[in-house]
Amino acid sequence: IILAFLFQGGNGRHEQVTFLTNEQKMAPARKTTIAVGVVIALLVVAAVVGFLVWLFVVRSKELENEATLHKHSSSTLVYSGQIKLLKPEYRPVYENPDSAEFQQVARDLEGIVSCCFFCSHFSLLLVQVIQFYLEGTLAYHWSQFDIPETDQEIVPELTEERVVEALRRSIRQEGKRVGNIAVTASDITASSTDPRMARDPRSNKCFYSLMADTTSKEFTSPEHPRRYPANSRCQWQIRAPKGYAISVKFRTFHIEDDCANDYVAIYDSLSPDSTYAITKQCGLRPPTNPLEVVSSGNIMLVNLITDKVRRLGFKAVYTVIPAIAAGSCGASLNTPTGNFTSPHFPSFYPPLIDCNWNISVPAGRKIKIEFNMFRVKEPGVDTSSCHKDFIEVLGKKYCGERRRLVLSSATNILEVKFHSDESYTDKGFRITYTAFDPVNPCPGQFACTSGYCIKKEQHCDGWNDCEDMSDEKSCHCDDEQFTCSNGLCRPRYFVCDRVNDCGDNSDEEHCDCGRAEERCGDGACIPQEFICDGKNDCADASDEVSCVACDCICNDFSFKCKNKQCVNKVNAECDREEDCSDGSDEQGCNCGVRPYKHNRIVGGQNSDVGEWPWQVSLHFQTSGHVCGASVISNKWLLSAAHCFIQPDSMLFVIRFVLIGLMCYVCVVGSVAQILQKAEVKVINDTVCNMVTEGQVTSRMMCSGYLTGGVDACQGDSGGPLVCRSDVGKWFQAGIVSWGEGCARRNKPGIYTRVTKLRDWIRGITNIW
Repeated sequence: IILAFLFQGGNGRHEQVTFLTNEQKMAPARKTTIAVGVVIALLVVAAVVGFLVWLFVVRSKELENEATLHKHSSSTLVYSGQIKLLKPEYRPVYENPDSAEFQQVARDLEGIVSCCFFCSHFSLLLVQVIQFYLEGTLAYHWSQFDIPETDQEIVPELTEERVVEALRRSIRQEGKRVGNIAVTASDITASSTDPRMARDPRSNKCFYSLMADTTSKEFTSPEHPRRYPANSRCQWQIRAPKGYAISVKFRTFHIEDDCANDYVAIYDSLSPDSTYAITKQCGLRPPTNPLEVVSSGNIMLVNLITDKVRRLGFKAVYTVIPAIAAGSCGASLNTPTGNFTSPHFPSFYPPLIDCNWNISVPAGRKIKIEFNMFRVKEPGVDTSSCHKDFIEVLGKKYCGERRRLVLSSATNILEVKFHSDESYTDKGFRITYTAFDPVNPCPGQFACTSGYCIKKEQHCDGWNDCEDMSDEKSCHCDDEQFTCSNGLCRPRYFVCDRVNDCGDNSDEEHCDCGRAEERCGDGACIPQEFICDGKNDCADASDEVSCVACDCICNDFSFKCKNKQCVNKVNAECDREEDCSDGSDEQGCNCGVRPYKHNRIVGGQNSDVGEWPWQVSLHFQTSGHVCGASVISNKWLLSAAHCFIQPDSMLFVIRFVLIGLMCYVCVVGSVAQILQKAEVKVINDTVCNMVTEGQVTSRMMCSGYLTGGVDACQGDSGGPLVCRSDVGKWFQAGIVSWGEGCARRNKPGIYTRVTKLRDWIRGITNIW
């Protein structure tokens, strides 16, 4: 039974009562016992209205007969939640709105509500929506308060705790006074809700009631596959038969990037109560990383909220799965190796589950577990305490998002626990476990304290390869290394290179110039008065970069505007600030944006669909993939010169690429079937020149890791090295060119420095 009561302006009039048919009757939502009567709705509404009217001063507004209420002001507050009622007992006759019993209860309710309003000195706009299920009673409610400017001081008092207490007290007091019926509530929730989710119960605009079954059915955002309308307020209530849970998979998903404006919110409830929120999502998701969610019971609520920005929306498929399967997980594992995942991985795990995996291996062995995926993240949760969803291993709880987590047991038995509460779920985890010999846990490799194995040459190389620093502790630095204050070892040529390689800056101490001097980009010292004096005093012209007030001169570090003026600022182009008087530094900046935010290169990993939309694979005649390239316009590609046979006549301009910046090299390679990506580090020119023994010219740059392991390789030439700016734009810093071997120690990859070729590219392509 669904009852919707609308009260406005204190008239206390019983506006509307609607019912579900027997075929639409809902099964239990969770472990609650269910059954109900209209009488419960009457009592709850009367009690809530009576007490809240007494407690809060608000004003009413006129409702429009459409899917949303009205345009909400900043003083509009909405609370939603649910009430688990234990009494009165369910009577089948209450399901018939034509029965005398129902009519009597309805008249009683109208009288109670009228008294509540007319006896009050205040006006109140309150919409109360209540759902009931068989075998117990679960009432869903939402209440809206419009507070006038003259009463703004009560806004801080209208908290979730006060609303819950008001509901609890009113049910306790008023529930015993309605005829011979007593009302008892075992649990009450109320949470602050986006006012845009408040709906006029009289309207069916963009409201859908869906019944899931064993077949796959589809629902979409309005007007899909076209863009959804502006300011949409849509809601899908999905129900399933008793004994089932609901699975929803979004085949396409394109919502505005900012979740404060547009979003899809999914609830393990029929009320937009954050206590039972499954997830809130926005943005553009690639087909390789779809949004998939599962309910804990036989109900689910999907909300779409948008503003004036329109996107393509979504297409979703829903079906049922056995309710036992939705919450069942855990096993006893006794094989030497194996793997297991959170329920329904890679879909979001369902709420309200507790799982235990008990792993046992032969005596004398220990167990190592490695998380290949770890996403148990919830908004506002302190990952040091993990008081909501968590994975527990060896008595410690883990939550949040981790790139790598490796744990080892102390014996041949290990228990892994997983807990999910009623709100917010995530992708979960994937675990691989292995039995190992504690005497030799990593044959031929170095064993980290966690049990993770790394190459022997990575031990005491100055890099935290174990991620717990166990490979860099108690190390003795050799003659070619510098001993940092924190005990790390770094190559001596890292000292005074203007990069904090030690992490505590000890490699950059005692490197300053004199008291009245400043260092140039190449390390030379010049008097302070030479800085920003309009002359190139440093050989690399770095003394005239980013001068706030000066007669800007044109040099290799300048950005040249279309009007021939120069801007001496590091990477002035497309930084969302107009530095050129003609605005040309902010023109043509609609590039360098990936449609997807998320989610052959040695040490690389597969890329996601749409993650690198500028990437090109060049296939020459029957040779297949030969080189990589990047799209720089609708007519031009950028690649390595040695991929072609042609003249080479160029002029060059420099822009800064920040040393130490983390960038991505992205290539197809000669053997990979899927585009590969790897994160690499830009290495400063001094170090680059030393490790390559002077082979690097000003038209080249180094990127990678001096420890090796990650690099471009044969067949990768021409692929782009891209870096992300502070404003979120991706720019191409380099082109894969050459290297000594692949991923070798102290042999970083060599890239063409794109900034050196900017004027030449502009002259050929007319692309600014």
